[in-house]
Amino acid sequence: MTKKFLLGLTTTPGSDWRGKIKETKALKITEIALFLTGLKKEERKELYGLLDRSPVKNIPHVHLRSDVDSLEMEYLLRRYKTKVFNHHPFPQHLLEYDLSKYFSIIFIENTEIIPSEEELKKFGGICVDFSHWENANLTACPYYAGFEEKVKKYKIGCGHISAIRKESGVYNNPMYPEWKGYYDNHYFNDLKELDYLKKYFRYLPEFVSLELENSFAEQLRAKKYLETIIK
Repeated sequence: MTKKFLLGLTTTPGSDWRGKIKETKALKITEIALFLTGLKKEERKELYGLLDRSPVKNIPHVHLRSDVDSLEMEYLLRRYKTKVFNHHPFPQHLLEYDLSKYFSIIFIENTEIIPSEEELKKFGGICVDFSHWENANLTACPYYAGFEEKVKKYKIGCGHISAIRKESGVYNNPMYPEWKGYYDNHYFNDLKELDYLKKYFRYLPEFVSLELENSFAEQLRAKKYLETIIK
């Protein structure tokens, strides 16, 4: 199966998503992954308006927010030929609308916790965030017990990649106190911060999206680097 690394249009606070859309014109970028994580409905209207006037034609993978409805799903499927979606585990975020007709193409991501068997059976399978997984391995996170068995058991519909730093940062989530610190980061400073992916090559799905706040120019370097190291 061909592995396709997708540039990531992230919308977290550190990501200049408007600037990235401008970059698509300068760099003639026609295909990306879209992370709706940081934008409410009104902000997403602006994003879609800008994308519609950009060279982007294909968005194979979209990271959903809980407030996405079926009209928005249909827009993405028709306008951008989206193939797969992902969502966080449901103790953290509950869908606000009935998206049951799309469950087969929605994959549940590992975050501070891993998806339950019930979720993975109900939806299309799993979206592996490889940087979260690597962070959990580095910190011996107890919440990840049994995760690799689930990765082997269920369909991997899509994946995320972020950077893994040499030193842990500070992270405190009172819901998951044993998720101690983090090595994963949405911004890479050195391409070698992506080398950890070599450990997980056998689990890479068809669509692997760069969940990075770096510019698209920098992400193109990362994409080329990843395509080289997996060979």
